[in-house]
Amino acid sequence: MSERVPFHQQITIDSERANRFGDLHPPFDKQAAVTEANRCLYCFDAPCTAACPTHIDVPSFIKKISSGNLAGSARTILDANILGGSCARACPVEVLCEGACVMHRYNKQPIEIARLQRFAVDTFHESGASLPFEPGTDTGLSVALVGAGPASLACAAELRRCGIRATLYDARSLPGGLNTYGVAEYKLPLVESLREIEMLTQLGVDFNFETMVDFLKLVELERNHDAIFLGIGLGAIHQLGVAGEQLAGMTNALDLIAGYKSGSLTSVPARVVVVGAGNTAIDAAIAAVRLGATDVHIVYRRGLEQMSAFTFEYEHAKSEGVKFLWHVQPTGVRGDQAVEALELIKLVSTKDGSIVEESDSEFLLAADLVVLSIGQTTHTSFLTESGQDSAKIQLDRGRILIDRATGQTSNPKFFAGGDCTNGGREVVDAVADGKRAGIGIAAWLEARHV
Repeated sequence: MSERVPFHQQITIDSERANRFGDLHPPFDKQAAVTEANRCLYCFDAPCTAACPTHIDVPSFIKKISSGNLAGSARTILDANILGGSCARACPVEVLCEGACVMHRYNKQPIEIARLQRFAVDTFHESGASLPFEPGTDTGLSVALVGAGPASLACAAELRRCGIRATLYDARSLPGGLNTYGVAEYKLPLVESLREIEMLTQLGVDFNFETMVDFLKLVELERNHDAIFLGIGLGAIHQLGVAGEQLAGMTNALDLIAGYKSGSLTSVPARVVVVGAGNTAIDAAIAAVRLGATDVHIVYRRGLEQMSAFTFEYEHAKSEGVKFLWHVQPTGVRGDQAVEALELIKLVSTKDGSIVEESDSEFLLAADLVVLSIGQTTHTSFLTESGQDSAKIQLDRGRILIDRATGQTSNPKFFAGGDCTNGGREVVDAVADGKRAGIGIAAWLEARHV
C-alpha cells in the first residue's frame, strides 16, 4: 500500500497567486513577537479569553512566548482550539479578543493577539513536532461526521482525545470546508489550512473524500456508528430571480473564491459587480481587484449602516479601490450571449421603515461579470426524506435545532454544529460548536455504555 501524500502537498503553490494574495497581516519574527508579548498585562479574568468563542487562555500563551516557551504556548492554544492557526488568520479579532483588550481603556493599541497566536502555532508546525497530546484509550465506539469543515474537524479532535473513533465524510476532494475553499487567500492560504488539518491524522482521524451523503447513506452511517455529527454547512448562494441570470458571466462569491484558490480561475474581466454587502461579498470584490478587474462595484439594497460586513472589512475594500452603491436593487441582467450590464433601481426608505422603489429610477451599471453574494440556502432537505423515522431531526426554516450546550439534536443519536445550525457565522464559532459537540457526544456515549 502506497504512503499517503499529506494534504498540503497535494496542491501546487502558484507563485503569481501568492504574490497577488499576500498576507493581509504579515507574520511576526521572533524579536517582534517577544516585544509585542511583553506589552501584555497578563490580566486575571482576561476579557480577551472571554471574548474568544473557544476560550483560549490568551494571557497564558502570550506569557509563554515572552519567556521563550514556544512549545508550551502552542500547546495552550491547541488544547483549546485545534484550528488555532487558521483562526489566528481568519478570525475577526477586531470584534473578538483584540476588541476586548484592556489596552483600549488606556487609549493604546490592543495587543496583537492574532499575530502572536499565529507566531506560536506556525513555529510549532515548522519544528515538525507532533501534537502535544495523544488519542485516548480506545473505547471501541465510533462516530461518523458528515462534512469536513471546521466544526467537524474540531469535533473529531475531541472524540479522538476521548478514545472514540472518528470518520469524516465529505463531498469534496480536500478537507477544511470554507477554510480551504471559501476564506480569502490573503487571510488564510489554502496550503496553511491543509497543513493544519494534517495534524488530525496524527490523532487517527479517518477521512473519506468525494463521498456524497444522502438519506440512504445517512441511514447506513447510523447503522454502523454509535453517533452521527452533522457539520454540513450551508448550500448554494441564493439567486436574484430576475431575467438574464442564465447568461455567461454570472457566478457567485464562493465559486469565485474557490476558483482562484484552486488555481482554476486566474483572471477576471475588467468590470465586476458584486451583489450583496456581507464579509464574503467584500472578499469576492477584493479578489476581483487582485485578479485584474479595473472597475469593481458592490451594490446593496440597504445602506452602509445596515450592511452585515464588519466596518474594518468595508474600509479595507475601499482601500483596494472597490466602489459601493447603496440603496439599489437588481431587476435584471442585460446581454446577448454574455453579461453586459446589470439593471438597477434606486430604493428609498419610508417613514414606517419599509423600502420602496424610487419612481423613474431605473439605470444600467456596465458589467462583464456579476458575482452574487446574497446569502445561502440551507442544505438539510436530505434529513427529512420519508422512509426511516430514526434519521429525522427537527429543523427550523432549514436549520438544525440543537441543544447549544451539547450540540445534540431532537434525535439523541445525532449531533450538529457550525453553519447548518447558526446560519453562517465565523470559523471560530464553528470550531467552538464542534468542540462542544465532541465533548457532548463523548459524555452521551459514556452514559449509555458504562
